[in-house]
Amino acid sequence: MSQGTLSKLEAGLLEPNEEIITKLSKVLNFPESIFFESYKPFGLPLSVHPMYRKNASLGKKAIEQLEAELNIRIFNSVKLIKAIEFEEDLPLPFLSLDIYETPEKVAELVRRTWLIPNGPLRNLTEYIERAGCLVFHCDFSQEGVSGVTLKVPGLNPCIFIDKNMPSDRQRFTLAHELGHAIMHKIPSEDMEDEANRFASALLMPSKDIRGQLSGKITLEKLATLKMIWRVSMSSLLMTADREGLLTPSQKKYLWIQMTKLGYRTREPTELDFPKEKALTIDQIFDYYQNDLEYSIDDLVNLLHTPKEDIDQLYSLNIVRKKTHLRVV
Repeated sequence: MSQGTLSKLEAGLLEPNEEIITKLSKVLNFPESIFFESYKPFGLPLSVHPMYRKNASLGKKAIEQLEAELNIRIFNSVKLIKAIEFEEDLPLPFLSLDIYETPEKVAELVRRTWLIPNGPLRNLTEYIERAGCLVFHCDFSQEGVSGVTLKVPGLNPCIFIDKNMPSDRQRFTLAHELGHAIMHKIPSEDMEDEANRFASALLMPSKDIRGQLSGKITLEKLATLKMIWRVSMSSLLMTADREGLLTPSQKKYLWIQMTKLGYRTREPTELDFPKEKALTIDQIFDYYQNDLEYSIDDLVNLLHTPKEDIDQLYSLNIVRKKTHLRVV
């Protein structure tokens, strides 16, 4: 198939015939039925694009790859939730900064609305899923993206998180993306900073953490607090600075030490705590397979997606691994 033909197909200038559909199906390893679906792909939100400007070497191909994976997951999810009745036991409000003024006030209101106890927030993923969001752990190692939030018609808000990040970064990214979902409908120049401030205040409320950061701040103290608050040492250091608990010289010294030890790139692995698990998608697949008695082939037909892709995207372990053993 020529490049010109592909270009016309993508632009909608050429209607694919049966031969073209068969060829595309074989090359892409997707069933022919997917080409007859009415699903219209979604583009990436504006909040993703600053990441690409910082890492321009990724280019158009990386953006297209990310867009493709997210659209496959959204397409699958739209199909799956048709048989599901969600019973959210927590609200997911939209809290405009035009009304509530600061991300810190919004974060405080979310904690109060969700009845989160004072102090460290133990399992953020659980709260977000209880509010009806779908959380996906994805492999974004090639795209250089930490997280993406998409709200599309007919589907619960979707938050996509890079599964390769350490647990502290995953939690902060999840809180950051929640900030986008709650505060932002229209993109703005300040939206990334606002989402970061929301995440910090949600995970480390000033009234709860200030007392624990008082006194002399050392790397050892930050390491201890990391295990309690389940945030990075860097986040704790920035919070201490935000609270006015560091002199300029203390701040400079601590950041120099963090840099020398390589902690600004990767904090000590012995301080890693268990990653939070997203359960809703697993429960949906479990419902289809056990309650609705869907076979693997039934799922393939429902989702118009090869079982290898379903397995890779959702870690279902439905594809039998090849063995190097043979029967004798």
